[in-house]
Amino acid sequence: MKTPLLDLGLHHAEAHADSSGVAATPVPGLSLVRSARPSEIQYAISKPLVALVLQGSKSVRMGSEVFNFGIGDSLVISADVPTASRITEASVGQPYCSFVMELDAAILTELAVDMKALTDAYSSPIRIGPTDDEVADAALRIMRLLERPASLPILGPQMVREFHYWLLAGRHGPAIRRLGWPKGQAQKIGRAVAILRRDFAQPLRVETLAEAAGMSPSSFHQHFKSITSLSPLQFQKQLRLIEARRQMLAEECSPGMAAFSVGYESVTQFTREYARMFGKPPVRETQAARAVVQAA
Repeated sequence: MKTPLLDLGLHHAEAHADSSGVAATPVPGLSLVRSARPSEIQYAISKPLVALVLQGSKSVRMGSEVFNFGIGDSLVISADVPTASRITEASVGQPYCSFVMELDAAILTELAVDMKALTDAYSSPIRIGPTDDEVADAALRIMRLLERPASLPILGPQMVREFHYWLLAGRHGPAIRRLGWPKGQAQKIGRAVAILRRDFAQPLRVETLAEAAGMSPSSFHQHFKSITSLSPLQFQKQLRLIEARRQMLAEECSPGMAAFSVGYESVTQFTREYARMFGKPPVRETQAARAVVQAA
């Protein structure tokens, strides 16, 4: 049986989704995802976010861990970590649909101070659990605002803040609390991650990133890997390879063009590292990915 949140999510996604099934919204950080079929594997270095699954199911892999979740569940990613995900259950009659909100570190910081929330011991950056009723209610009210655009500038920010509050107060609070802790390691590393995401195609020195994080190079390297599971160089490399793959699939760029556009100077090195990450050389891997889509 459809719920009001699912109805609104499908309505917005059907009207605004791009070719990949992602529908942006006027609310900063909020998008809807819709798919009428199971998907191919999507590779990403995910930003901290929460995804409320409204219909269908999905699988996310981080390293050797696999997380399966479906309708009524929330996925929380509390750090910039590499993931491989795919929609596993979807059809024309019952398309996959999810409400995805990027976590706002500034809002979390303000709330963490006001709530006097304490940080917890380290936990996995990916967590699955039933969606709290208060979180679902806040998401519904945000979606209803999309039907009344004039109200968004006035009511949108406070409803997004309320959404973050209920996340912090609910079952997923311990997983995201460190993102909002003032002067915490996650926020310091987040400053370096922002630089890497913006300038991944440019040569970057670890010393520059460490300075942005306010750490010594050795301390920065240690904390960066403990939070993201990657070294800074591996992080930049995966950003480059993921973007190159996107260009070859969506824009039909040649491997050489894609390699140079993301900062590689050697196509041979690009091909070798691409095959190491995705399992096949660029041409074979993208051909196989297109074949999956066409077959579906």
